[in-house]
Amino acid sequence: MSSPSNSADWLRAGGRLGVAVTLVVVLGGCNSMVAQNPSSQMRPVNAVYRVDQPRLMLQGYDLVAYHTDGRALPGQLQWSFEHEQVIYQFASAAHRELFLQDPRKYLPAYHGYDAMRMVFAIPERADPNQWALIDGRLFFFADAASMAAFDLDRAGHMALADRYWADEVRGRFSEWQRTRRLLDPVPHYKSRDELAREVAATKAKAG
Repeated sequence: MSSPSNSADWLRAGGRLGVAVTLVVVLGGCNSMVAQNPSSQMRPVNAVYRVDQPRLMLQGYDLVAYHTDGRALPGQLQWSFEHEQVIYQFASAAHRELFLQDPRKYLPAYHGYDAMRMVFAIPERADPNQWALIDGRLFFFADAASMAAFDLDRAGHMALADRYWADEVRGRFSEWQRTRRLLDPVPHYKSRDELAREVAATKAKAG
């Protein structure tokens, strides 16, 4: 049986551990907020925090390569460029030059957030390896399941995502917007499971 002094030591240790865990979570959240929410026209943006690059777009993948090479290519630090407080990396000097000439041409829809979640006004990070180039516009998705759901009605989903991005998401803090729409979903909201069932049913009908 532990003595009162030992019990007190355990409580103090547990308290310190709880504070440490809380600090890690809070600091991690702060870094995420910093990365995704510049005080520019790019707020919010699918960027990650690095010590020397506080807002690295799309984990450092080359936005130009999706258009010119038709594939996802990691960019290099030596070919980086800052635009609207967001840092972009490119696989070559030529790609960086193309971006410099016309950034708007290469910026992805919804600043790189998952296009399917944007249908529900939820800014959610996307995977740079899950993408689609549709009529010259670059779209990203959190995973293959999200892309498959979007493909069920590209035109309809695109129209909804464009509307919510313009009217509600653009210019807002990412975490606040995400939390708001998870607590108060849009009328047409569908869970991941519901979307997965729709995709499976469509595939079954197609044979």
